[in-house]
Amino acid sequence: MTHENKFGLFIHWGFYALTGIQEQAFARMNMPREEYESLMYRFNPVQYDPEKWVLLAKEAGMEYICFTTKHHDGFCMWDTKYSDYKITRTPYGKDTLKMLADACAKHGMKLSLYYSCPDWHHAFGYNPASTHQWKAHTENGVNTAAYLEYVRNQVRELCTNYGPLYTFFWDIPPRIKEPSLNEMIRELQPGIFINDRGYDTGDFSTPEREYRAVDGERFTRMTEACNSLGEQSWGYREHEDFYSIRFLISAIDRIMAMGGSYLLNVGPNAEGEITEDYARRIRRIGDWYNRMEGALTCHEADDFQYKIRGNNAIVTKKNGKSYFHFPDGTRSSSIALQYFPGIPKSVRLLNTGKELSASIDLLPEYQSNGQALPHLHITGIPIDDLSDEAIVIEIDW
Repeated sequence: MTHENKFGLFIHWGFYALTGIQEQAFARMNMPREEYESLMYRFNPVQYDPEKWVLLAKEAGMEYICFTTKHHDGFCMWDTKYSDYKITRTPYGKDTLKMLADACAKHGMKLSLYYSCPDWHHAFGYNPASTHQWKAHTENGVNTAAYLEYVRNQVRELCTNYGPLYTFFWDIPPRIKEPSLNEMIRELQPGIFINDRGYDTGDFSTPEREYRAVDGERFTRMTEACNSLGEQSWGYREHEDFYSIRFLISAIDRIMAMGGSYLLNVGPNAEGEITEDYARRIRRIGDWYNRMEGALTCHEADDFQYKIRGNNAIVTKKNGKSYFHFPDGTRSSSIALQYFPGIPKSVRLLNTGKELSASIDLLPEYQSNGQALPHLHITGIPIDDLSDEAIVIEIDW
């Protein structure tokens, strides 16, 4: 194991949920500023219960929650001293981040914080060197020093007032180098991991959405891939176009088998609920993940030069056992290994927990000079029952 490797829950939530469109509705739908920012005075998420969120994450086998403290619209989901554009000035009036931090501490859930570098509300948020500046205030010109001081003050609050933090997730590279910000975070939160989208080189990379790494090329540095349950939004969206369970499970298995973490996102609604459309998908994915019995975390690459016929697999090892990950499933009810280190003591399909049959067989379709070759032949995979799952096989040699 070369770096941290966990499954986590990403949460994009703010008053943009009132639009039912997405977290960037202000810009993407070109809403007038006055119309959009006035939504703050209607935001009253009376159904918000962070313990429900934490328990949902735990049920799915997740070990941390990453919460959007401030997205590109600049609205702050904590009781910051440095802006009135914040949750405690809404009809709700409570510090939602403090409530979540307390729930995480109560249930042993790690807490990570997301913070947007773009800010469409701050008078000096405009950064011509960066992207996602569509709604930034340009009429005040560029005053990078003033904005960075604001960022510094807010990040100090976040790293001081909400307990131990697991990671800090900057978003949208500002293309401005200011190492003192990450230095401050590390001083206030010893042992924290910081991503690579901020004002200096971070500890981990953050590929997102439909990123597909090359199977078998294990990550050489800490990596955290992320995607949302919905194709069109990270925040709450009415009538969302949801990714298939198969697509997401395949992505999670592929990334985590290669040594990465995976952050799966939901968007709570304006009342503060993770609706059943989102929650049932988290539970379904978590059901598969929990059946993997920890095989996706804290593993190493299995360096034996296996030759697996007809299937692409990522092979890892943990506690003396090998794990064959097939993110896209297997093409038939068996797998055949031409090269293998010995006769297995046992072979088990983690998806079901059942033992699989394994024997050395001459397989007529796999031949050399017209002669069938011996293979380790593992049979009995119920592929039609697992059509929406990545398949993981454990071999104890």
